[in-house]
Amino acid sequence: MSKAPYPLNRTAYLLVDPYNDFLSENGKVFPLIKPIAEQVGLLDNLRALDRAVRAQTIPVVIVPHHRWEHGDYEGWDHPTPTQCKIMHMHHFARGEWGGEWHPDFAPKDGDIIVQEHWGSSGFANTDLDFRLKQKGITHVIIVGLLANTCIEATARYASELGYHVTLVRDATAAFRAEMMHAAHELNGPTFAHSIVTTQELIEALAVQE
Repeated sequence: MSKAPYPLNRTAYLLVDPYNDFLSENGKVFPLIKPIAEQVGLLDNLRALDRAVRAQTIPVVIVPHHRWEHGDYEGWDHPTPTQCKIMHMHHFARGEWGGEWHPDFAPKDGDIIVQEHWGSSGFANTDLDFRLKQKGITHVIIVGLLANTCIEATARYASELGYHVTLVRDATAAFRAEMMHAAHELNGPTFAHSIVTTQELIEALAVQE
């Protein structure tokens, strides 16, 4: 899809789930995404985007998954398969290293940290939409993990709420290449207004007023 303009005073950068478990070498989930993360240059691209959006004073919004705590999901009527996996593997455990921010992507002064999402969408049952609207945001750039779950669900929800949605195909990762293909070639084009590479996005932001 073609690149779209990004009004800097109405654009926000949504970084989903920047936890050690996802992005650090010894994280619980990182080994599962490592092949694709290395193939697309995930960490370097996220670093480059972080520099670019901050240089343009675009608001950085951290969109975190619920950090596991003892008793979570137990007794639920119908937890999802992902929630069951988190319950057994203790992904993103609160108070543990895996549930801490990756040091390169930890929030900085002025960043927005929204309520933790229990499912895949960063909007469902959180204050994300409210916080964005309070800043007059109309355009969202969504990056982080995983391409075919939290990124896709958050982006779909954003489009339903009327936001202009950009996906960055090499600023995310997934467990398998087929999942990346589905996220960017099959599903993404049905709801995202723009699907670009990190370099394309940086170039587009650089020409905005």
